[in-house]
Amino acid sequence: MENALLILIITISIATLLNVFLKRFDIPTIIGYVITGFAISSIFHFAEDSKEMLFHLAEFGIVFLMFTIGLEFSVNHLKKMKKEVFLYGTLQVVLSGLLFTLLAYFAFGLETKSAIVVGFALALSSTAIVLKVLNENNQIHSGYGRHTLGILLFQDLAVVPLLLMVSFFASESESVSILLLETLASAIVVFLILFVLGKYFLEHFFKWVMSTGSEEISLVAVLLVVMGASYLAHLFGFTYSLGAFIGGMMIAETKYRYRIETDLIPFRDILLGVFFVTIGMLIEWHSIVDYGHIILGLLVGITVLKGLLIFGLLYYFVPKRTALKTAMALFQVGEFSLAILALARSNDLISTEVNPIMIITIVLSMIMTPFILKNIKRLADLFTHEPVTLRERALIGGTYRDHIIICGYGPIGERLVKKFRERGLLYIVLEHDVKIVDRVIAEGEEAIYFANAAQKMVLSHFNVNHCNAIIVTIENEIQRQLICENIASFNPDINSIVKVNNSTEEEIFSQLGMKHIINSRDTIADMLAEEALACNLQAK
Repeated sequence: MENALLILIITISIATLLNVFLKRFDIPTIIGYVITGFAISSIFHFAEDSKEMLFHLAEFGIVFLMFTIGLEFSVNHLKKMKKEVFLYGTLQVVLSGLLFTLLAYFAFGLETKSAIVVGFALALSSTAIVLKVLNENNQIHSGYGRHTLGILLFQDLAVVPLLLMVSFFASESESVSILLLETLASAIVVFLILFVLGKYFLEHFFKWVMSTGSEEISLVAVLLVVMGASYLAHLFGFTYSLGAFIGGMMIAETKYRYRIETDLIPFRDILLGVFFVTIGMLIEWHSIVDYGHIILGLLVGITVLKGLLIFGLLYYFVPKRTALKTAMALFQVGEFSLAILALARSNDLISTEVNPIMIITIVLSMIMTPFILKNIKRLADLFTHEPVTLRERALIGGTYRDHIIICGYGPIGERLVKKFRERGLLYIVLEHDVKIVDRVIAEGEEAIYFANAAQKMVLSHFNVNHCNAIIVTIENEIQRQLICENIASFNPDINSIVKVNNSTEEEIFSQLGMKHIINSRDTIADMLAEEALACNLQAK
């Protein structure tokens, strides 16, 4: 126990210090976790059974990630991006997968099943890294950002059948057709059960849970849904991830999706961290020394071929500059590739010799990504100076822009909504109290969402960087300060408006960078004084 605690302390210390250092160079935390795992494995030399035990625990990081992807899965969203998702996404995954499969089979002599697994794993890019950087650079709504998002969305959806493919290949069943029929039947049963539960039970269940007003009970309920859906899928022979994905889709149809998503973030991020630490444990020093030239060759070959294929695929459909920037955004291999390879290795589909080579190559491609995206405009200028078109600035359907965000639907928030509605302005309301949300929706207001504005991800989701103004009317001082701190972490030019009660609060929020601070005490005092003076003049 003491040794385990010591290892844990050392691991957390290395991960923390390393990620703080890497952040200075815009290198994502995933890379820090992988390097941490490599360092810890090199220091303590874990046995294989210990690594396997850790991996099974860390697998739930992928479960929670797939669940949050399911929460973002919207049928309406897909309809508006059907070309980017289903046409470009399908072509990219299929063509890239086939290309890398052929290379793995003929150039490296892998067996057919192993070549297919490796080939299609390499077809995936890093959703976590790419979207994070695009959001930070305010490029997610650009032309290439939209195409990148569409292809990444399809890749995320493709993870499920790719994980199933690994299970098929690992199966000892002699008849693949029987296995496929059994799988199809099981899939229908799982989907129907989760669909029925989602449509007729989850809405009422979460309404009952949220009515308690307890954050602890709400969180436990969310964990119950995630793990329950995962276990149900596993019971029918599928991966935990598939169940989590479908469970997320069901909850996405309820008004609780934003609240649930924010509640899960700490668990998802921690377990994903553990997952990537275990991935790093698979890297061995002698692999780097013995196969360094192969790794370098693979890195150059994979990234160049993948980039050229994506560029060629989009060249005839979109402007050349958009195609080029999309290709540069998606050239790397992603975190789900590591998950697929890890599953394949656990099922003996990939040899212990090939696996570390692939892991090191993937990690290096991910390390390169932030640097490429940060300088993507200058890199694109080296090849083309095509002017930015309206198409380049097109928005993803359903995304808010030039809107007003109201945080809190109290008496002031209600008054603001009435004013903005009368003037025909685009506004949304973020309210943390589910009872208020239910009441207001019942009254016919459609622009109110059950979401906690104190969560940075919520503000990002509702596109705070591109709002005309954000107004904070919440009375709770702690919540109000948390919201303003999050607003300040985005674009400093955001038109932020906050109501305070006294001069002390005015000073605090001024230091946070709020552009417009309304001191209710001073404002009321000024209004009372004006009324009194008016009365005095009338008396004379």
